[in-house]
Amino acid sequence: MTGDARESVAPEQRLHPWSWLFVMLQQLKHYLVPLLVPLFVVLFLGGRRESDDAWSQLVILIVLATLITTSILRYLTFRYHIGKDGLTIRSGLLHRNRREIPFTRIHNVGIHQSLLHRLFKVAEVRLESASGQTAEAEMRVLSLPQALALEALIRHHSASAPAAADAAGVAAAATAGSPVLLRMRIPEIVRLGLISNRGMVVAAAAFGFVYQLFPQKMVGTFIQHRVDDAIRVASALHPGRITVVVSAILMLALFLALLRTLSIALAMTRYYGFVLSEDQRRLTIERGLFMRVRTSAPRRRIQTWSLREGPLHRLFRRRNLRVTIAVPQGDENRAFNELAPIATPRRCDELIQHLLPQVRWPPPQWRTLPMRAWFRRFLSWVSATVPLTALAVWHWGPWGGLLGLWLPYGALSSYIHIRRLGYSIDESIVAIRGGWWRRHWRLAELDKIQTLRIKRTPTDRLFGMASVSLHTAGGTLLDRPLHLQYLPANDADELFERLSRMLAARHLR
Repeated sequence: MTGDARESVAPEQRLHPWSWLFVMLQQLKHYLVPLLVPLFVVLFLGGRRESDDAWSQLVILIVLATLITTSILRYLTFRYHIGKDGLTIRSGLLHRNRREIPFTRIHNVGIHQSLLHRLFKVAEVRLESASGQTAEAEMRVLSLPQALALEALIRHHSASAPAAADAAGVAAAATAGSPVLLRMRIPEIVRLGLISNRGMVVAAAAFGFVYQLFPQKMVGTFIQHRVDDAIRVASALHPGRITVVVSAILMLALFLALLRTLSIALAMTRYYGFVLSEDQRRLTIERGLFMRVRTSAPRRRIQTWSLREGPLHRLFRRRNLRVTIAVPQGDENRAFNELAPIATPRRCDELIQHLLPQVRWPPPQWRTLPMRAWFRRFLSWVSATVPLTALAVWHWGPWGGLLGLWLPYGALSSYIHIRRLGYSIDESIVAIRGGWWRRHWRLAELDKIQTLRIKRTPTDRLFGMASVSLHTAGGTLLDRPLHLQYLPANDADELFERLSRMLAARHLR
């Protein structure tokens, strides 16, 4: 950085005085909790000798004293200095470090507030760039006015930073001037909870945790006793077949209702107060009931756009809009990826059109694939289903042949998938659509595409086909956000050459 960039526009500052407490809690969470859980099981569930009490307590006291000491030393040795064009961070006692972070290199700013943060009126700030897999800087913790003021500085790339006393006013002014692009009300969050299946994931994780925490014999005995009690009660009532069937259906409905209720509660916890706003070509997302997360990134860092909808989305006439950004995919960046966790199709299209004004969305015309491609896709079902069916028949006899009924479904799925598969290319974007039960629309600006690949498998060569993949800085080879399969070989070569010429004539942004 130049001398002007290092000139101070605010005095060197410390973290919040309670910073050591949050550093200690973070260390407990990441390093000690995984060790304390099995220790707790051994001591309180597995039995112990009274003579070990004194040693156990002494070890705990030594560990806590070490954590408190290191946390206080980190607070005392951490300084940050706001310059005209960047941020300087000093840290370390024995190993001293100094980092210079220009504002223009910071691509994402994350502000996190848990319940404890909000109680102390502080926030954790994470500054991200595209240079690595970890945060450029983590400030744990700053006062909330300081955190918002720092975010405002980075957002505006201000030539003069605010004084510490005016931090709250500047941050409030910056926030107040940000137009809101999307705000999720409680009914929309409820719809999101009904559509999502996070309740099932949490229930399965809880069962796995309990199964691993307690001895296997204890879990099996508990389940067996509950099942025996239920059978005993049912036998005493002498229910008829209709009663049994109705009761089973009601129990299943109650179980599904509880899972959906849990999904709604999780959605409310994660997305309560969701607001997508824009200020000077920088997007900011704020959300969360107990833990408030505020993260922002420049619009230019968005690499790909993805619209998704499943069967329940179509039932509620809603879609999901996601993006990938060219920064490491940490927790705060995954929070930014969802520009619209749930919105109407029209609203999603309006957001894309607003943020990409040079693009016509939806495309006026999609180029489809020849229907003979459905058989090429159906071969994947055949190659998997036929061996499994033969194995099932060998193991279970004729009943195993029922697995072969999967083939008609595979033929129908392949036919509908190929009917929906299509792509559109113009002078600014390339877009791909596909899917049946779960439909998707993906697009990227041509200026963001970094690599182009054409691929032919042995089966593709047999059918005279090929696939074309396009990758951006925000995507990975495993994710393949823009991947078009089952193209006729001539069309694939023509598309590849056309895109190559277009990319060669453009500058990568």
